[in-house]
Amino acid sequence: MTDRKELVLDEVRRYHQETEPSGEFVPGTTEIWPSGAVLDEADRVALVEAALTMRIAAGRSSRKFESAFARRLKRRKAHLTNSGSSANLLAVSALTSHLLEDRRLKPGDEVITVAAGFPTTVNPILQNGLIPVFVDVDLTTYNATAERVARAIGPKTRGIILAHALGNPFEVAEIAQLATDHDLFLIEDNCDAVGSTYDGQLTGTFGDMTTVSFYPAHHLTMGEGGCVLTSNLALARIVESLRDWGRDCWCEPGENDKCLKRFQYQMGTLPAGYDHKYIFSHVGYNLKATDIQAALGLTQLDKLDGFIEARKNNWRRLREGLDGAPGLLLPEATPRSDPSWFGFVITVDPEAPFKRAELVDYLEERKIGTRRLFAGNLTRHPAYIDQPHRVVGELTNSDIITEQTFWIGVYPALTDEMLDYMVSTIKEFLAARS
Repeated sequence: MTDRKELVLDEVRRYHQETEPSGEFVPGTTEIWPSGAVLDEADRVALVEAALTMRIAAGRSSRKFESAFARRLKRRKAHLTNSGSSANLLAVSALTSHLLEDRRLKPGDEVITVAAGFPTTVNPILQNGLIPVFVDVDLTTYNATAERVARAIGPKTRGIILAHALGNPFEVAEIAQLATDHDLFLIEDNCDAVGSTYDGQLTGTFGDMTTVSFYPAHHLTMGEGGCVLTSNLALARIVESLRDWGRDCWCEPGENDKCLKRFQYQMGTLPAGYDHKYIFSHVGYNLKATDIQAALGLTQLDKLDGFIEARKNNWRRLREGLDGAPGLLLPEATPRSDPSWFGFVITVDPEAPFKRAELVDYLEERKIGTRRLFAGNLTRHPAYIDQPHRVVGELTNSDIITEQTFWIGVYPALTDEMLDYMVSTIKEFLAARS
């Protein structure tokens, strides 16, 4: 059987080698995507090998990935989920658990976040009956500052959830200290920033919990998938329960009686000895990932260091190539940080003799893909206009981002030739408008 499996996998390797695109770049014809997965022969083999085992639920590969990823991000526990959005939902929901007793978040409590970001950082706040408190961001780092967060803390504030914008760390050490000083929970949305550091420390290691996404646009991919990481074992147990239907049992799928007292519990008003596998201590979900996804994650994890270095180099090449470009506000790394960049963000100066839409159209026509800085000012979207929230200060920069900001790619598949074409195309546009 092993020999037959190896024959299949050898054929998969040959298939990969024969079907891989040539990689020839034709300026103006070849599409330059702003993001995308970088998949190689090892990834394809891992997916097929996982499929051959017919292990279609979470299993050995999932546990192996969780352990390896927790070590890589220097957290004690990692729980794999079906998306980064689900990871955020689990992290915020965990803070409402009755197991936290007096520290649990309750409906009406406030959580500080930014207006200019991705909806799934904010949605779990609302989905748990909490109140988002929106602050503005800086126009060079695209992050909230510790000063803005401090001004937003009020008598009902119980937590902070912020994303490291496009891989650029926010002032996480200072904001973590604010959280400690005011007895607030801090969740780091690290979906764009795996491998970034602040003061030499990995982002995702400052807060109570951190979340990661494995969507194809991100640093590692499983196609879909995400992860919640923490070093707080009580929070880890809550996250696991919420992810796994809300059950109290911690046995893996297909595993029985890990605690050696499966029929000896009495919880709630259930009869004594009720099967622990079917006792539910939280109103939870089924947000697990599969072993096939985890198998891909393991091969991707082997390449993470190279992916991070490529992103840094690509961002640096764009930044140096566009330095001094008239009419553009270029990004800056947050002081004391070393970002693992997700994208290269550009804001058209409101005083420039052209509009963002004109530059974006010019790039798109020349096959250079662009994306908005996600939702821009979330408070202006129809989904949020009537939702309960509080705004502290003016959202001036968030509005500028809504009107004037976009980003282009730095992901590892981009070549120097592509990056130089991106720079020359932008300069060509600026020269024609000067």
